[in-house]
Amino acid sequence: MEQDFSLTLRRKLFKSTSLVAAMTMLSRILGFIRDMILAQVFGAGAAFDAFIIAFKIPNFMRRLFAEGAFSQAFVPLLAEFRSKEDEETVQQFVNRIAGTLGLSVLLVVVLGEILAPFIIMVFAPGFIHDPMRYHLAVHMIRITFPYLLLISLVAFAGAVLNTCGRFGVPAFTPVLLNVSLIMVAWFWAPHSTTPIYVLAWGVLIGGVAQLCIQWPYLKKVGLLPIPKSGFSDPGVRRVMKLMVPALFGVSVAQISLLIDNLFASFLPAGSISWLYYSDRLTYLPLGVVGVALATVVLPNLSRSHNDGSTKQFSVTLDWALRCVVVIGLPAAVGLFFLSGPLLSTLFQHGEFNTFDVEMTRRSLMAFSLGLPGFMLIKILASAFYSRQNIRTPVKVAAVAMVLNLLLNLTLIFPLAHAGLALATSLASLFNALFLLRLLLKQDKYQPQENWWSFLWRIVVANAVMAVVILFLAGDYQHWFVWQISQRVMHLSMDIMVSVIVYFATLYLLGLRKRHFAPPISED
Repeated sequence: MEQDFSLTLRRKLFKSTSLVAAMTMLSRILGFIRDMILAQVFGAGAAFDAFIIAFKIPNFMRRLFAEGAFSQAFVPLLAEFRSKEDEETVQQFVNRIAGTLGLSVLLVVVLGEILAPFIIMVFAPGFIHDPMRYHLAVHMIRITFPYLLLISLVAFAGAVLNTCGRFGVPAFTPVLLNVSLIMVAWFWAPHSTTPIYVLAWGVLIGGVAQLCIQWPYLKKVGLLPIPKSGFSDPGVRRVMKLMVPALFGVSVAQISLLIDNLFASFLPAGSISWLYYSDRLTYLPLGVVGVALATVVLPNLSRSHNDGSTKQFSVTLDWALRCVVVIGLPAAVGLFFLSGPLLSTLFQHGEFNTFDVEMTRRSLMAFSLGLPGFMLIKILASAFYSRQNIRTPVKVAAVAMVLNLLLNLTLIFPLAHAGLALATSLASLFNALFLLRLLLKQDKYQPQENWWSFLWRIVVANAVMAVVILFLAGDYQHWFVWQISQRVMHLSMDIMVSVIVYFATLYLLGLRKRHFAPPISED
């Protein structure tokens, strides 16, 4: 009976994760189309550097107030309320959270509008000596900052829907931001006197669209909020109490990214853009696998913890870690060895030239080394958040941030912008391994059987796949002179053959479904 229950849970997790991954994949495909258009129209110069800073700062705040600290504190408590309280109490809790979150973020937006010049000085000090980049960044951050309020409410709605088991709509909403940026870049920018400003307006339009599509679904699950201020409400205070360490924990990761941009602002024009495009490619597998898994696993881990089911908690975590290993490692290998062909095929058009491809390739190779770490952090941190233990991953993230800063100072001189990417990757691997060590030491996670045999099969399959990629791709300099149709055909063939070889090798090595999702053991 217990084995049947475990199998049912895994099927449910797989179905939910597949849905989120499919929606995320759609968003990432549109994201690629978006970035291809942006590269063609704007290239990798000073104006695009300014837009990235103007977008990343409210994005940083969004992850503090919305998708990061808020979701990590709110989802476990909402899951607890829904399992223990009546519908009216849950509705009041949601109402007060919506009102308190909205008011808090609105105050931050007002301050952001007033302090825009100072914010740019702090987060991109290198722009002070470049009047054009500084002026563009200040103007655009005032356009993009209200996006913080919109996306915070979007994240609130998504957290409620995810806790209710509705994963599709929240996972679809990022598509609308990509559509908005594509439309304004393609149709509005050519008719604008300052085309780069159009992108900032596109961000704001995308935020409105994301909020509008999610709100009606809250009514369907019976939790459409009537926002009320609730700073004194016990439930709200519990969320705020959990958010304090979570804010620091999420800010640690985001501050590390902003520190990268801070360093990059002193590098030649285009460095921030090269880091942006390479980070975007890295985020495809991270978003499709890592974020999708974390989104689905967090509510399930929270329920297992609230029910006192330590076995179910462990087997759920184990399943997620195996998903990361079987997909994350080959994704990292593929990005590393196909970095040149990928960038040439996707972005070598219009204003984005071969020099930009080469510079972006260097940072993409560095980011790819940390991809498994980025994914593992999403899953392992969720194991702590689900137990309302936010302090531990925060402390680990703080140490990783210091390590990242020291590595930045060390690697920026020999490797320039690629050194910043490599520092981020090394720090993420340290973060992930330390979190895993703590879970094992605390006996909160007990690995299921066959892990070592599972791992060696994965390693061998990745080695075989890497050899095949190198043979098929050849010298990536050839890709510069090929027509776009040739690049697309060769890249598609290389990826398809590599994926087939990888899974065929796993099969020949004896990897079967039982190794990937072992049944829960008996007492």
